[in-house]
Amino acid sequence: MVKRRTVALLCFSMILAAGAVWIANNWLNMKDTPRQDVNLVNVVVAAMDIPYGQKFDKQHFEIVRLPRDAVPETVFSDSLELEGQVTLVDLLEGEVVRKERVSEKLVGATLASMISLNMRAVTVRVDDVIGVAGFLLPGNYVDVLATRNSRSGGRATTDTILKKIKVLAVDQIAGTKKNDPVVVRAVTLELSPKQAELIVRAKEEGRLQLALRNPVEDLEQPVVAKAKPRKAKRKYVPTSTSVTIIRGTKAETVKVKL
Repeated sequence: MVKRRTVALLCFSMILAAGAVWIANNWLNMKDTPRQDVNLVNVVVAAMDIPYGQKFDKQHFEIVRLPRDAVPETVFSDSLELEGQVTLVDLLEGEVVRKERVSEKLVGATLASMISLNMRAVTVRVDDVIGVAGFLLPGNYVDVLATRNSRSGGRATTDTILKKIKVLAVDQIAGTKKNDPVVVRAVTLELSPKQAELIVRAKEEGRLQLALRNPVEDLEQPVVAKAKPRKAKRKYVPTSTSVTIIRGTKAETVKVKL
């Protein structure tokens, strides 16, 4: 009788131990398996600082999960969508990559993919003065001044022919992290077709000068037009004079109004 009770207790203890192990194992598995929250979505962010004009690679990105309501519609959910594209702005580490900040798939050179729709890239030869002492960098904005010599030999005139023109590249560099001034030989500007014709014609007629702008300056300073000098009107003041009329042997003086 005692042996049967002992055997039953041992069997019951083993069943309880097995059940405890099974429950503990399931709890550990649930703890190790991350819960998939339906309110979170995959979003591509920059894994490092990515300079303007940089061609994207796998190492530039990582995937994070963010609340669905806090994510704009123009984000990427898969880094494979970004391969072969280039950034149109400087991206900081941890920044969400949005579609309006990158170019379309590359076709040809990197610079060609960075040109906005209906715009053109025109290169201007510069020196240390025209190139603002080497302080021009890709992404800056400049005004273009043209100096024309007078055909009649008079004084030369200088006018601002283009305002707030984007610098696409300096020499053969379309993006850089450096801020130190470097003297370059050419600057590539983003222009509309009409602006491209204007700057090419201005180069043939005289000399160009670039003026570096503050990137946050949007409002143009009003230009005060100089008043044209008025021409003095000539007033007709009637005067009189004398005319001598000779008839035969007689002379007669007559006053005549002019």
